[in-house]
Amino acid sequence: MTDPQPSTPSLRDDATPPWPPVAVPGQPAGSATPPANEGPDGDPETVPASEGAQILDDLRAQIERYVAMPSEEAVTAVALWVAATHLQRAWQHAPRLAIVAPEKRCGKSRLLDVVTETVHKRLITVNASAAAIFRSIDGDDPPTLLVDEADTMFATGKAAEKNEEVRGLINAGHQRGRPTLRVSGPEHDVHEFATFAMAALAGIGDLPDTIMDRAVVIRMRRRAVGEKVASFRTGRDTPALHAIRERLRAWLHPLHAQALEMEPPMPVEDRAADTWEPLVVVADLAGGDWPALARSACRSMTDYETGQNQEGDLRTRLLVHIRSAFTAIGDPALLSTRHLLEALNADKEGPWAEYKGSDKGLTPRYLQLLLKPYGINATNRRFPGGAQARGYARTQFLDTWARYCPEPEPATEPAQAAGEPLSDTAA
Repeated sequence: MTDPQPSTPSLRDDATPPWPPVAVPGQPAGSATPPANEGPDGDPETVPASEGAQILDDLRAQIERYVAMPSEEAVTAVALWVAATHLQRAWQHAPRLAIVAPEKRCGKSRLLDVVTETVHKRLITVNASAAAIFRSIDGDDPPTLLVDEADTMFATGKAAEKNEEVRGLINAGHQRGRPTLRVSGPEHDVHEFATFAMAALAGIGDLPDTIMDRAVVIRMRRRAVGEKVASFRTGRDTPALHAIRERLRAWLHPLHAQALEMEPPMPVEDRAADTWEPLVVVADLAGGDWPALARSACRSMTDYETGQNQEGDLRTRLLVHIRSAFTAIGDPALLSTRHLLEALNADKEGPWAEYKGSDKGLTPRYLQLLLKPYGINATNRRFPGGAQARGYARTQFLDTWARYCPEPEPATEPAQAAGEPLSDTAA
């Protein structure tokens, strides 16, 4: 589909776009000295120090005009993500934008409309096959993949199985240098197809964990009474959005080499840092308030998603609840399986009392299965007073707690040493 031309004139093919200001992290954009263009009379023409920041400000205003966003941090994140699509060739990682909502009429599709009209080389897909998608990705100049109603692709086991290849493609495309291989042609030659491309997915409910873990997550909500937004009409409103798209292109495309070399200080680590780095680089290029806004949004939104993961991931929830069970009785060195299960099944806010639909709640067998991936097993132990029973030592969980659900302050080690395991006899 050919986009309508913007209402504002674009740069001529032979025109040199003004060199945008570049901000050193922690310093304003104006601290760098950009080269000047010559005016009509040959005199130097000053490039506004806030050009990049002004474009992002205008993009933010357009987003808020049509969409009731859940927070200021979310608006910042979306504006920076859109801008980052115009520098995809510079990134090592292609962050996903996950626009999710608990139910219908929360504005996710409207936000995707605004994103669609401002990103670089949009590629809109509806129930597309993995083959169609990767054959549409140009490795030299990746498009921006846009998927609405993505929840229908993964909502049921049958749908998820049918679209497993698409999910794998979306995951692989998060990192550069992860092509998919296909045999094609009469000679059955093996061909590499690029997968690297930024992608925005909108849907009801959380998307698969592997996608959410690679995404900047925007959690939409239904508008409250008094929250007003403008209606969106494609023919009337897209020219202004296309004009911003052209301004983003003119600003950012000349900065490819600059962005390629930047490695900004990040407030997060590991995969979260990989995902957010392109957004932070764009903010540092823009200068003004944007470097601080980007890092604040990165920190707060990543922290929130970490909390969501702890609440949503069953095994992580179990680790958190086991720690609470130990804490509730003074962090003993040992806790029998029976007492631990009683504590877990008595938790009214936990899923354990109805786990697997059993009227007995979480059982010793299922507890063992859930803890097995962490290498934690119940053994026969000797408790104070000489009683023997199957149970767990608190020290078994310390490393796992620290790795998967760390507390702000490290837990105090118990003074009493864990009891020695006995031979594996029935309790």
